[in-house]
Amino acid sequence: MINCYDLTAAVEDFKASSRPIDFQDGFEEDRQMKKLHIIGQIVCAVITLTSVTANACTRFIYETGNKTFVVGRSMDWMEDPKTDLWAFPQGMKRNGGLGQGSMTWTSKYGSVIASFYNVATVEGMNSAGLVANTLYLVETDYGDARTAGKPLMSVGAWTQYALDNFATVAEAVDALSQEPFAIVAPALPDGSAAGGHLSLADASGDSAIFEYLNGKLVIHHSPKYTVMTNSPTFDQQLAIATYWKNIDGLSFLPGTINSSDRFVRASWALNAAPKEKDNRLAIATSFSLIRSISVPLGLAEAGKPNIAGTIWRSISDISAKRYYFESAYNPSIFWVDLDKLKLSAGSRPSRLDLTSRPIYAGEVSDKFVATEPFKFLSQ
Repeated sequence: MINCYDLTAAVEDFKASSRPIDFQDGFEEDRQMKKLHIIGQIVCAVITLTSVTANACTRFIYETGNKTFVVGRSMDWMEDPKTDLWAFPQGMKRNGGLGQGSMTWTSKYGSVIASFYNVATVEGMNSAGLVANTLYLVETDYGDARTAGKPLMSVGAWTQYALDNFATVAEAVDALSQEPFAIVAPALPDGSAAGGHLSLADASGDSAIFEYLNGKLVIHHSPKYTVMTNSPTFDQQLAIATYWKNIDGLSFLPGTINSSDRFVRASWALNAAPKEKDNRLAIATSFSLIRSISVPLGLAEAGKPNIAGTIWRSISDISAKRYYFESAYNPSIFWVDLDKLKLSAGSRPSRLDLTSRPIYAGEVSDKFVATEPFKFLSQ
């Protein structure tokens, strides 16, 4: 019988059992049996560590050989979330989307964004090169916004607020740590709870993760935070990852679609990937990374909308200010050059239809159509 024990000890035993063997010592069979036993112990420990709610989106920051940075992301959901791309110009008058008492602001930067049911901004990149990605987080607790005594912000507007107002991660951390608003999270159009954690990245490679837990904002800020998935909370993701630092991923890695398993696999693959200097190879590498941890279409778990197939993938090339998009429903990749969009003050918001599943290829900024912006999720 295999007994679970400390994973670190199991890994050390596995590494010891993997050393070159003297085939003349007569103990090869025993050595191999011991190795299999240790692998079983590692698997048992992994199951214990990852027995948390499984979720399915992934985000990473890839550093190229030119010291530039690319952000990759997958969107996994139980159904098509009717994502469209939008171009929002500088100078837009904005509010938190909740009527009286909502937060108000004017956008300092233009942005290209991906919508979620066209009631929320779920990710995007702004004209200053800040990239924002929001991923589902079951453990989210925004607290009681109505008693907070602060301006109100729809959860659907949270990501857009960051893109509209900040050029760097450090600037966003300084401002958002003051908690200038309280978040309200009505149910999504499909009835699912609207809870998520926000990640930011910028041209310097800086990174920050924002989570609301037990009604309090928790911020993790460091350029070393290059991978984020869903549950568990980010501090626990980091703790799980420490168990895998010294394991050769070519020999053994956890393989389920659980969030914690994907965090480990994405972290290992990101560290193992070559830092390409050729931009085309850097983008190809980024796509290969995000595809390697995607989930096949059709997989779903009842009652858990986020444990499902990958609907789309995106790559944000910060230095080029180019946003790539790949739908699982279509056989092609297309991209948007922010410099070719109408993002200056006075321009009209515009939309690129993806809901009807058209097939695009190449640069598509000229296919955006002026459209009134969607309203953020509200009661």
